[in-house]
Amino acid sequence: MKWSAVLSNPLLAGALAGLLGGLVYGATMSELDLLPTFARLVGADSAAAGFAVLMAVAAVVGAGFGLLVSHRRPEAGETLFWGLVYGTFWWYLGPLTLQPLLQGDGLTWDLDAAKAAFPYFLGLVLYGATIGLSSILLSWGHHVQTAGQHIRRGPLLRGALAGLLGAVLLGVMLDVQDQLLAFAGMMDSDSHVLAWLVTLLVGLLAGVGYALLYPQPTDGAGVGLIRGSAYGFLWWVVSGLTVVPLLSGASLAWFSDEVSALFVTLPAYILFGAAVVLFYQWLGAMVRLLFSDMIGGQNEEGIGTQGLRILGRSLLAGVVGGLLFSLVMLQTDFLPSVADLVGSSSEVAGFFVHLAIAVVVGTSYGLLFRRQSYDVGSALGWGVSYGFFWSILGPLTLMPLFLGSTPQWTVAAVAAAFPNLVGHLAYGVGLGITFYLLEAGYNPWWIPRTQLEAARVAHRREEVLTASPALWVLVVAIGLTLPVLLAG
Repeated sequence: MKWSAVLSNPLLAGALAGLLGGLVYGATMSELDLLPTFARLVGADSAAAGFAVLMAVAAVVGAGFGLLVSHRRPEAGETLFWGLVYGTFWWYLGPLTLQPLLQGDGLTWDLDAAKAAFPYFLGLVLYGATIGLSSILLSWGHHVQTAGQHIRRGPLLRGALAGLLGAVLLGVMLDVQDQLLAFAGMMDSDSHVLAWLVTLLVGLLAGVGYALLYPQPTDGAGVGLIRGSAYGFLWWVVSGLTVVPLLSGASLAWFSDEVSALFVTLPAYILFGAAVVLFYQWLGAMVRLLFSDMIGGQNEEGIGTQGLRILGRSLLAGVVGGLLFSLVMLQTDFLPSVADLVGSSSEVAGFFVHLAIAVVVGTSYGLLFRRQSYDVGSALGWGVSYGFFWSILGPLTLMPLFLGSTPQWTVAAVAAAFPNLVGHLAYGVGLGITFYLLEAGYNPWWIPRTQLEAARVAHRREEVLTASPALWVLVVAIGLTLPVLLAG
């Protein structure tokens, strides 16, 4: 069989990508002495047998991924994010479900079992990222004439600058908490200069990597912000938990108790990823503004009228989301803490401060996510994802800063703020769906309703083909799983 025929067959190409992912997964399991657990599936107990079993399973699972992405949009970045959520899904289906069943142990869907299986979670995240990247490279290899279109000097330069800017922001946030040396894997050193160099290098690589994945991003800033949050999570696993410790001479610290000590860098990485992507998109928009002679997308309403409509929808959506959030705050007695922002301890003052914040955040949602939701499902996905982002940026970062403290990113602080996370997710539900209903209900007289409906259907189909559903699932999985597992 010709090589091109192999690459054009989604099953065979997926199996090949799965084997490459299996090599990465197997290497990490070997480092942690966990390969024998795979051998027990066939009644053996050796690392060699475990590696053989792992590679066979990796090829089969990779073939499934090939089928999953064969009919989706072929952009490099979209394939990577589908790989991430695919690897995460197999942690639930594999080590937590099928593996104990095949070993005759029965299902153990409890916290202790999940904590014990945490190294497999990180390994499968890397496996998913590897099969995504391998699928991208195999696709480029199959279409050699288009491979050069993915590598251009302009996007790479913008990505490098965006990465450096994001790294500066990340380094400052970590330095304030005395976590910069831990982030750079230099806990036995006191060289802040070297730690800053490592941080800038990570930012440079992350920025250039994103430019390779998305040389010409077409989505709005809101979509980029959520994608950047997931991208930051990937860099936490790749850099913070894997590459940096290995380069510093340490072994992989992937067991849940060990990762808990490094959890403080996860919120930093999530905000770092969001910042890199936003800087990258804004730099691209600046270049188009300065060097393009054409201005597209004229709006018959005029910019001022359109802005007022967005503002009105955002205000109402923010109030609805804020009222839902306040139900959680009342149950957890958190409103007096919010009132502390204005020097009060009254629940009434806290309620009005909370609503004011909800309106401000809602306004930002309207500006970032206008025309990004085409049905209730996508509105729910973007709203919940944005609520998760603000659960990190708000009570864990900005609120402590406004109260004269430092960001509260430890696993204990995140676990204590878990009700706040639930409240932010509820806020996102109300925010996203209300904004969508208001936006969808507007029917300009100069555009026929049938034309509007046809455009929404086309956009809905296009969104399903992107990695948007994968991003929604991944963000919720990160937010609800990691704090519970690592805090115990």
